[in-house]
Amino acid sequence: ILNDLAVATHVLVAEEGVKRVLVVDCDVHQGDGTAKFGAAGMLKGKMFTLSLHCASNYPRIKASSTFDVGLEDGLEDDAYMAILESSVNRAIAQVGPDFVIYDAGVDIYEGDKLGRLSVSEAGIRRRDRWVLERCVAAGIPVAAVIGGGYDRDVDALARRHAIVHDECGFVWRKYEMWKR
Repeated sequence: ILNDLAVATHVLVAEEGVKRVLVVDCDVHQGDGTAKFGAAGMLKGKMFTLSLHCASNYPRIKASSTFDVGLEDGLEDDAYMAILESSVNRAIAQVGPDFVIYDAGVDIYEGDKLGRLSVSEAGIRRRDRWVLERCVAAGIPVAAVIGGGYDRDVDALARRHAIVHDECGFVWRKYEMWKR
């Protein structure tokens, strides 16, 4: 089985000279596949995982991430952000990553049928901007991928997935990254 985040980490470590990759996984479901590659797999000591997920959601039996943060059902914007900020700050401080891969799951959305959390679209935007800015301000390269999201209205789902791209553009302009 392939795991896109583990493959990306392997390439970064093998070909780009990166030594420590932190995966910040904000999908509502635990990043169990990614955790297995980092904890005891071929990327042990190279890939570290922070999984913020709904504790009561799939999978029932959780894998061991480097940092697991199980969230309560119904968690809203402000409470989510407080937990996210402290968790990301702790993970960055302890891991000292050379690179961050950010999984911007939108299944935390309040209307997501499989999510169980209650984060608004504005809350998703706030989360994405904060994670990206935290990395860029610290001089840590970051790559974002979309993740999660379940909605019969595919246009609304696509708009939620596009938020992370909007926020990448915002951060790029704010920090004048073309000058680096």
